[in-house]
This record gives sequence, C-alpha cells and structure tokens, in this order.
Amino acid sequence: MKKVISASRRTDLPAFFPDWLAGVFREGKANVFGPSGRAYAVDLRPDAVHTIVLWSKDFSALIRNAHGLRDVLEIYDQLYFLFTVSGLGGTFIEKSAPPPAAALSQLPELVAIAGDPRRVSLRFDPVVYWREGSRIKTNLPFFATVAEKAACAGIEDIRTSFTQWYGKALRRARRHGFDYVDPPEDEKLEAARRLVEIAEKYKLRLYSCSQNFLARVPGIGASACIDGRFLRERHPLEEDAPTAKDKSQRPECGCTVSVDIGSYGQSCPHGCLYCYANPKVS
Repeated sequence: MKKVISASRRTDLPAFFPDWLAGVFREGKANVFGPSGRAYAVDLRPDAVHTIVLWSKDFSALIRNAHGLRDVLEIYDQLYFLFTVSGLGGTFIEKSAPPPAAALSQLPELVAIAGDPRRVSLRFDPVVYWREGSRIKTNLPFFATVAEKAACAGIEDIRTSFTQWYGKALRRARRHGFDYVDPPEDEKLEAARRLVEIAEKYKLRLYSCSQNFLARVPGIGASACIDGRFLRERHPLEEDAPTAKDKSQRPECGCTVSVDIGSYGQSCPHGCLYCYANPKVS
C-alpha cells in the first residue's frame, strides 16, 4: 500500500525548509533523523506515495514556488494541507509566525493548489490564556475571523485544542516571564461551546486535536488530522491508504499511520512559547 507522507509534525518544513523539501521530492528520497537520532530513508517516488500532508503556519514559500517546490509537488496524486492560524502570529507568543491577516490571505491560493477545499483544514491551535496585570487575555475571540475566512474559501473543517503546558514549555514560559494561565476543564468546555456556536454559524465541522474531553461538547468530534479513510475518499483514484492508528503519536491522537520526514534538528524559527516540539526555542 502506498504511504502517507507527513511534512511535518516536528518542524515547519514549508515555511523554513522549502529548499530541502523541493530537493527531496525532486530526488524521490529523504534521509531523516528520527526523534531517537536513528536515521532512516523514506521513498518519495510518486508511485510509492498516496498523499503528501503538509503542516505549516506559513505557506507563502510554496505559493510563490520558492526553489520550484510548487512545481515538483504537482507530480504527486494528492496534497493535503493542515494550516495553523491562531491569531497570535507576530506577537511575543509566536514572534516569527506571520501576522493573522497575512496568514489568512494565503487561503485562496492554497485551496487552488490543493485542487479541492476539502483538502485544506485550518488549525485554530492552540487556544492560549495568559495574564497581563489584572487581566486574563486569550486568542479565543479570533476564532470568529478564522471561521469566516475558512467558510469563504470553501473549507469545511477546523481543528482546535487548548495549550498543553509540557515541562520544557513551562520552563521556557517562566524564563520569558510569560504568566500563562491553564483554565480548569469546565472553563475549557464552556469555551469549546462558544467555538461550536461560531463554527455552526459558518457550517463548519469542528474537531478537537488530542484532547478527547472536548468531544463531550455536542458539535465537536475527536480529530484524526491525518485520516487514511478521508484521504482515500479525496484521492483522485480513490486508492486505499493506511487506516491503522499511528502508535507513535500521543494516546489521544486519532491519526492513522504516516511517515514523517521532518527532523528536530531542522530547528523551527517561529519561536512559539508554548511549543513542545522544538528543542532549540530558548
């Protein structure tokens, strides 16, 4: 069975490594260093690949065809985009991510590249809370803008989660004097209900990413950001894709099997304070 290629959960390859991506797709092979440091080779020849799944906060390099990336991706049967827009780009929380308006302006061209708006999913992820003086602030209100722009582009799915403050992210937040707030579960559920109201207004499907407690809210499903069944249905030839759970992901992750071609050594410069993936964010 052909492989689903993930590019990448580990770093933002489309934003910062389009030259590397274009090179490996052109060559039809990637040598990857996994989380354990073990190297492995991935066959990227088109006849071995079902779908290329691209994750990013900034697809501008792909859109402008930097290093011929857009051209070389045209040889693959299917592209699927997971586009993260939290509304925090350009702030001290996501200092090098593009500002929200600039990010959302990429949607029409991204849908055109995908060839079908159902092959693009927006990630309003994560929802962040923090304290400034006596006020608690959050990016939650920006969801209405994300939903409106998604609907205008014909996109049907949005995925979301609340910040999970892993140890390295906690230590980073303290070093930066970031007074993060982690609301109790009942407050997150109430916030999720507000998100559902907005999503339903725009006829969008809302999914929770690796936080299955949110699926207790009517109108939210547990996400499989990479879903072999969905990718088979969207595939131009309806070819089968792997549908077994990806056991290398977190227990509540619903994703099916894929092969990730990113490496943690390809350090992501977005500099997001909450990031649990990047070992080099200071």
